[in-house]
Amino acid sequence: MNSKILKSCLILFSLLPNLLFAAEDAASPPTAPAAQIVPLDSIVAVVNEDVITRHDLDERYARAVKQLENQKTPLPPRAVLEKQILERMINDRIQLQLAAQTGIRVDDAMLDRAIDRIASQNQMSLPQFRDAIAKEGIAFDKFREDIRNEIILSRLREREVDNKITVTEAEVDAYLDAQAKQGADDEYNTAHILIRIPENATTEQIQAAHAKAQKALDAIRSGADFAQVSATYSDSPNALEGGAMGWRRGSQIPSLFSQAIATLKPGETSDILRSNNGFHLLKLIDKREPNKSTIINQTHARHILIKTNEIVSESDAKNRLEQIRERIVNGTATFEDMARQYSDDSSASKGGDLGWLSPGETVPEFEHAMDALKPGEISQPIHSPFGYHLIQVLERRSQDVTKERQRTLARQAIRDRKIEEAQEEWLRQLRDSAYVEYRNAN
Repeated sequence: MNSKILKSCLILFSLLPNLLFAAEDAASPPTAPAAQIVPLDSIVAVVNEDVITRHDLDERYARAVKQLENQKTPLPPRAVLEKQILERMINDRIQLQLAAQTGIRVDDAMLDRAIDRIASQNQMSLPQFRDAIAKEGIAFDKFREDIRNEIILSRLREREVDNKITVTEAEVDAYLDAQAKQGADDEYNTAHILIRIPENATTEQIQAAHAKAQKALDAIRSGADFAQVSATYSDSPNALEGGAMGWRRGSQIPSLFSQAIATLKPGETSDILRSNNGFHLLKLIDKREPNKSTIINQTHARHILIKTNEIVSESDAKNRLEQIRERIVNGTATFEDMARQYSDDSSASKGGDLGWLSPGETVPEFEHAMDALKPGEISQPIHSPFGYHLIQVLERRSQDVTKERQRTLARQAIRDRKIEEAQEEWLRQLRDSAYVEYRNAN
């Protein structure tokens, strides 16, 4: 839509209640009783060529309050919490707009499977899950759309950030050397508050952000609940979850944070930390030594992957794999040849061979199906977030994988840290490049 036309529409929309009331006054005789006024929805923010309405914000506010109450987190003042929620809605809207422009879609069949998985993870049937959602006061159709958006946002971040991250063997070697010098790589349960500063920030903006961080730190050290302060001040995507980062190995935490953690005792909060993205507060909730067991059960497997997209539907992918499986089982084709010819995975050149897999190295759907197979057996088509798979287990073993596992954990730790930092920077740039206009609508 032309931006001038959009602005005219928005101005007309904001004036519409007054125009209606004026027309009503002109048409009514002086002695007629005043008609009941029903206020129309209003705009609280313009995001590029889209709008966020008061109804949208009120709905998200009610759900956030419910979430915080369930977490037993004290509620910030309404105006403060609304501001936090609105910023999250703006960031989500900007990302969803980019996803739509670049063709990321989630069809109803894929969405239904995702909801079925969520219900199963909560040990409920789908009807039971729907009832549980209704008891929370959430319309199921709205819940479906929220899940659809979450999947879209995840795919967008994966494409724009995660898939561009690489980890070299030299980085793994350097990480392991540093780990050896530091001793055991302990695990930390932490929470985090971010006060973001815009790209190319002015001195005044930096000073304002630091003052906000100081205010948050003062509140914490005066006895305020960290989760409440996070919900009040933090610009982090998980602000309403109390800034929880969960359990992580020290090597998985950005070096800025790991250095601060080393000086903290459980329950303590760091001083203000500065990065390119803004100012940070870090709370150490708990600390533990990692599990040192290195004897694990491994599976040697191979697979054929057919990815789904705008051209290949899910039914097409499933049908194609069923035909491939029939040829392999009947002996008219080999698994290796079919993988080389049809698989969309990088393992295709190796006949689909994935090597020895340890627990947790594949997505849950793949791992559960693989674990249910006997050596030599070929699965039916299995759905995962990547598409549809045929899986064959070749053999199994119990293995002491100390060195191999150390390198795998190191590679994953480096990758996780790089992704977290890259996503923060990407979101900041995306937000700074968007047109956002706030409206004073109550």
